[in-house]
Amino acid sequence: MSAPQLTGKERSFGDGDLIVTKTDTGGKITYGNRTFLSISEVREQDAVGKPHSLIRHPDMPKAIFRLLWGTIQEGREIFAYVLNRSLNGDHYWVFAHVTPTFDEAGTVSGYHSNRRVPDRRVVDQVIAPLYRDMAEAERRETSAKRAIDAATTRLNDVLNAKGLDYDRFIFSLQS
Repeated sequence: MSAPQLTGKERSFGDGDLIVTKTDTGGKITYGNRTFLSISEVREQDAVGKPHSLIRHPDMPKAIFRLLWGTIQEGREIFAYVLNRSLNGDHYWVFAHVTPTFDEAGTVSGYHSNRRVPDRRVVDQVIAPLYRDMAEAERRETSAKRAIDAATTRLNDVLNAKGLDYDRFIFSLQS
């Protein structure tokens, strides 16, 4: 599937709804609940086996994904605000909780993500401006590594100014 043209239209889902996906260790979707399939405009047979990046929005800073993947690959959970793209080109914001899944031997065997409706105030006043700044820092660089490093520096500048690590920063935004 090719990337859809962005529509600029935002989608939403209910406050009581939960988007759930599971992936293997390589990030390929192994399960998506009905809410995920509906908001992302993808059929189950078209989602399973595909990379979760199928719904990646191009304005989402790659540095956040590096942080997310690095954290869960270390066997730790992470909470993050994420901007996703539906297959029709619409977009939607989520507050994601991503956790590793472990096999009987204690080895990471996949990942499980639950996403809720984010606090709109937090998205509009904090996260969207921060992500725009990070994405702009990425766009100014010519190499992928330098781009992600530049955006990570922007994030770290915000965290250092607040005297918080990433986890404490995210939880400080919750009402």
